[in-house]
Amino acid sequence: MSKYLLVIALAFSAIIANGQTSEETGIKEPINNLFEGMRKSDAALIKSAFSETAVLQTIKKNKEGKLIVENENVADFLTAITKPHADVYDERIVFETIKIDGPLASVWTPYKFYVGTTFSHCGVDSYQLVKIDGKWKIQYLIDTRRKDGCE
Repeated sequence: MSKYLLVIALAFSAIIANGQTSEETGIKEPINNLFEGMRKSDAALIKSAFSETAVLQTIKKNKEGKLIVENENVADFLTAITKPHADVYDERIVFETIKIDGPLASVWTPYKFYVGTTFSHCGVDSYQLVKIDGKWKIQYLIDTRRKDGCE
């Protein structure tokens, strides 16, 4: 009897793990599309990653050295990132943490940003995603940017 319980428990665990893996894959998709779109300067691919009411923010120091939170709308971001440039914009991320509660997901990704092969800066991207009509979309993205402590 215990063999059967073990087999059932293992099968149930596999089903649960596959569900989580599938959901995490869906959550990663718009984030990966964002960075693939940046590398290709593909405005449509980048735009597909975001909800229609997405908020973008960056935490950085201004010219006076004061820490500020800078707001940017998706349209301005698209214009800036897809205007012609010689080198590829390559943000290399690591999916460190993914938390899910129904239609809400929170994702934490440390990154290193390169222009072509030249290192530019590093930091962390923090995303809030919402599942809209069965598809995950970035609703909120805030990031940090720095040049030191990037190893």
